[in-house]
Amino acid sequence: MTISLSNISKRYRYEWIYKKISYTFEKGENYAILGPNGSGKSTLLKVLSGHLSPTKGEIEFKSNHQVLSPDQVYKTISYAAPYIDLIEEFTLKESIQFHQKFKPFQKDISLEQIIDILNFSKSRDKFISQFSSGMKQRLKLVLAICSNSDYLLLDEPTTNLDQQGMDWYRSLIDEFTKDKLVIIASNVTVDYEFCNHHLNILDYK
Repeated sequence: MTISLSNISKRYRYEWIYKKISYTFEKGENYAILGPNGSGKSTLLKVLSGHLSPTKGEIEFKSNHQVLSPDQVYKTISYAAPYIDLIEEFTLKESIQFHQKFKPFQKDISLEQIIDILNFSKSRDKFISQFSSGMKQRLKLVLAICSNSDYLLLDEPTTNLDQQGMDWYRSLIDEFTKDKLVIIASNVTVDYEFCNHHLNILDYK
């Protein structure tokens, strides 16, 4: 998977969020999109996911050297962010099963293994609406990181996690993202300290 940006700019009404970003993201590499709150990190992540279109410029997605059409891109992406909600009427078991219908897990990971990774064995039949904010964040992360996708987007991944949760997040990254294209949007070091490429949104104002 390769994502190429050519002079990407994004505007809301009369305000330019960022201008003329030309950059290439490649599979097997880890990238951090940096900048203060409100600088446009999440907006860029939404453009990279195909959820938003750039105001100007072009974005190209390639897989195995083949250009992907917009309706193919979503199949290659896993995405977790504080503003992406879980279906709270589902139990934990139902939530995982629902996710699997759209994106299977890598390494043939079973539903029971996902519950074990979460350490939520006592909550398998608990409704998501009854989960704490930290439990919801763990579930979002495990569904995204463990999915069989080429391309992983995470926005502020350690939001609502305590130190144990942060350590757990890092172990997931180490175990399940070795061959993925990983892009993290954050200004919290623990979220992206493993990333070997940095793109600062302030450089494109």
